[in-house]
Amino acid sequence: MPSAWDERTQLTTFLDYARDTARAKCEDLSDEDARKAPLPASPLMTMSGLVNHLRWVEYYWFRVVFLGEEDEGPWTDEDPDREMRIAVDLPLAQVLDEYAAEAVRHRELVAGHDLGARAQRAAGDGRHVDLRWILLHLIEETARHNGHLDILRELIDGRTGV
Repeated sequence: MPSAWDERTQLTTFLDYARDTARAKCEDLSDEDARKAPLPASPLMTMSGLVNHLRWVEYYWFRVVFLGEEDEGPWTDEDPDREMRIAVDLPLAQVLDEYAAEAVRHRELVAGHDLGARAQRAAGDGRHVDLRWILLHLIEETARHNGHLDILRELIDGRTGV
């Protein structure tokens, strides 16, 4: 690691690391195991559901909030967690591939914009955050869910330390 990276390199490297960690936690996991919800009070908490959630969270923050695109995410007012629910109907490899493809698109998007550029749409609290804030939020969100993935993986098959 270089002794000094510019801010963009630091932020994108940390986000890539968190993404790679999420994918690593799914290594050698069967589709059946990826669909298991081992926490009785959390039926949507599955490995595939969390990875699909991460994919769609990035889509939402980068494309809907930052770029101002129309929201074409899988969620609805009636089913706000639908991205987690539908993941159990998909092969894990597809969920991981779609997450990786979104990451490529978002790396290109970040490379083409100033970190101080303001989002086209307001965040949930009404503020127009900048790209820097979005990157920091996605690092935090992905790292937090990596902890969930780690717990789920241990409960599913005992694997730890990925």
